[in-house]
Amino acid sequence: MNSIIFDVDDTMYDQALSFHHTFRQLVEDSYTYEEIDQIYRTSRKYSEILFDQSERGEISVKEWLTGRIMKACEDFGIPMDVVKAEKFDQVYKQEQNKIELFPEIEELFTRLKKQDKQLAILTNGEEKHQSMKIKQLQLEKWIPKENIFISGTYSVAKPKKEIFDIVASKLGCQPDQTVYIGDSYEKDIVGAKQAGWQAIWMNHRNRTIPLNSPYQPDIEVHNAEELLHYFSE
Repeated sequence: MNSIIFDVDDTMYDQALSFHHTFRQLVEDSYTYEEIDQIYRTSRKYSEILFDQSERGEISVKEWLTGRIMKACEDFGIPMDVVKAEKFDQVYKQEQNKIELFPEIEELFTRLKKQDKQLAILTNGEEKHQSMKIKQLQLEKWIPKENIFISGTYSVAKPKKEIFDIVASKLGCQPDQTVYIGDSYEKDIVGAKQAGWQAIWMNHRNRTIPLNSPYQPDIEVHNAEELLHYFSE
């Protein structure tokens, strides 16, 4: 593969850590890691649903960001009103200022750059917020700014084929020589396969593919170490 394109959230770093820290600060410190992780996974499920609604203009970005934690807490019988949800989102973003790359991802970027591979990023989200994460992770050490694509900039998001086509056009890459790496089956794997790209599923949350789905990842890995090993073979 000549072009290797990465998702950011929960692919390059552990997104759950920021959630865990925020939850312990603002909601409850006595929950176990496993209990908070269940709430985190539920919030991610609602985040995907509400993000799509915000993209269609059915709800505001604020309603997406606050709604995901409110709905997750509701499922677990945890009180969470709009005011507290807004505070949660603020602290969650502050915690994301502390995110760090998986060490294996950093090593992978260094190896691929030495091999003269074309590296790029395609991530969903608001331009300002995603740019903050990209800066915190120091991704421009390996990936040029013009190879960084944030859905909020283009008003179209994964898994829509249009955003993948925009990336391919701007990078000048051929679909059969392009691989996309991401953690979300629905957004990353489905989107990449619809665009004719190869797809590697960074499935470190051990999710399952929906029944009767026509799309399958070309490779499935369960942690950053496995991903590094795959590219080292």
